[in-house]
Formats: sequence, structure tokens, C-alpha cells
Amino acid sequence: MAARAGVGRGTVSRVINNAVGVRDSTRRAVQQAIAELGYVPNLAARSLAGHRADAIALVMTEPDWRLFGEPFFTEIVHAVGDALTDTPVQLLLTLVRTDTERRRFVEYARGGRVDGVLLMSVHAEDPLPDMLAKAGLPTVMLGRRSGDEGVTYVDADNAGGARGAVTHLLNGGRSTIGAISGPLDMYVAQCRLRGYREALELAGVEVRSSLVVECADFTEESGLRAATDLIARNPELDAVFAASDTMAAGALHALRAAGRRVPQDVAVIGFDDFQPARPTDPPLTTVRQPLEEIGRTMVRLLLEEMEDSLEDSPVAWRHVILRTELILRDSA
Repeated sequence: MAARAGVGRGTVSRVINNAVGVRDSTRRAVQQAIAELGYVPNLAARSLAGHRADAIALVMTEPDWRLFGEPFFTEIVHAVGDALTDTPVQLLLTLVRTDTERRRFVEYARGGRVDGVLLMSVHAEDPLPDMLAKAGLPTVMLGRRSGDEGVTYVDADNAGGARGAVTHLLNGGRSTIGAISGPLDMYVAQCRLRGYREALELAGVEVRSSLVVECADFTEESGLRAATDLIARNPELDAVFAASDTMAAGALHALRAAGRRVPQDVAVIGFDDFQPARPTDPPLTTVRQPLEEIGRTMVRLLLEEMEDSLEDSPVAWRHVILRTELILRDSA
């Protein structure tokens, strides 16, 4: 921008900060360069002066604000907050759901109010990560939109975790295993369902469409409805793999209502391993994803990208996939 206006960077900084001692003709030239290049003054001033907002935004892109209360999201917020404890950085939480809110948030972030962005619960066609990258804002995603994601992300081995869970059920003698899936426009749900199918295929067990129910979200209510459907369609059902612990809790309610004992009649495995709002009965076997490590890694990568952006260093996208672990309890 300084070159465009034909002045030094210090002069640009003084114009942006409305300092005295700048000729009117010079001020007009700098302002014209700002307009032509699409710079947002607050961001330009911060970059030139080396200043930071000392704040990052944690953005959830789900359309329903009530999902903020789901255990998975609260665990991630806690993990991110803990990772920032020894830094001067403040954490801002926000919900971005519509095209208007996306544009408004990008302008807000470009205005220098935050130094970087953490994204969670991003669906396949969401353009927000690309909008942030185009604006030059350091961004790290929890999970990814597809297998060839072009933005830095931290994820768990969802397919491997699901494959291990279903293999455990098969090794325990279960043969009619239902799957309760999350929304398949989310890559995390695709991966967990793929792991379920891979385990069956490796064991030579037919993958039946009647044993798979896709839900609109990962909530307990969705799990209850899906399990009720599975029981009605498959009376011989002897196991359920649910794509989240909250879904698995709903499945336990449905099985109890149908007079099925867990695990004697039907074994149940969830995914996540976080502290539920209410303890499940029986205690839930689940795939643990390392939420604290995920939060720490997201923060570390974002802080590194923020430093690189201040130094005008090229930022390479980084993709981190963390291991999961099957935690055995009474439900399977």
C-alpha cells in the first residue's frame, strides 16, 4: 500500500491513525490507495505498527444456538480456554449461521478486533473458512470439510475409532449392528460411518441400509428417535454404534422403553467420552477423542500462524490427526 501511494510505511501509519503533520495531498493519496486495495484501516494500522488485538474468536457455524449447550461444545470451549490461560489472549465466542452473518463476521475480524479464528462444526459447503483465508486471517478448524481440506485443521481419527468400536462388537459375538450417524454433510459423520462399514466389510458381514439411520445433528433426541427406528425395522438388533455419546444416551432410553436390556440384549457404544450431563445407565463404552489435546493443538497452531502473519512469513497449511481410544465400560 505504501508503494501504491508513493510514500513510506510510516506515512501510511500516520494517515491511518489520523496523525497531524501529513500534507493534504499525501493524505489523499494514501486514502485512495486504501480504497483501491480494499484495506480495512484498523487491520492495516495494527500490521504496520506490530500491534495485536490479543483476542481470538471461537466460531460455531451450527444454525441452532442451543447446540452451544451440548457437552461436546462445552468441552472444547473449556479446552481452548485452558490452553489460553498462560497467554494474554482473550477468547470471544460467536455464532455464525447465515451468509449475512458470515460477511459481517469477516469484516469484523478484518477490522483488527481479533488476531485469529478457531472454527468448529463446519459443514461441507460452508464458505467461511475460505473467506477467512482470502482475507488473510489466521484460521484453524476443528475437523475438516472434506478429505482434501485446504485450511489448517486439527481432527481425531474418526474412521479408525469407529472401525475399532464396531470390530469390538463383532468380536463379542454381535452380528446385527445398527449405526446412528450424524449429518452426512459433515465430514466427521462421513468418517465415523465409513469406519462402521469398513469393520463390517473386513469381517465379511453384509452392510445393510436398514441398519443405518442418519440424523440431523448429534443430540440425545436424535439418538432416541434413530434407535426407536432401528428397533422397529430390525427386531433382531443386538448392538448399536452411535456417532456421539449424546446420541448413545438417547439410544439407551429407546432400548429401555422397548424392553431391551443393555448389554445383555443390545450392546451400545458411543463416541467422544466426555462427562455427560446425566450419568448413563449402564456406564457407556465409548471411543475417546482427546478433546483437551485437540483444544491445545488448535490454540498452538493458531498462535503460530498469528506470529507468522505478523512477520509476513508464508503460512503453510497444517493438518493434524490425533489418535482415539476405545474405553470399555458396562454398555458393551
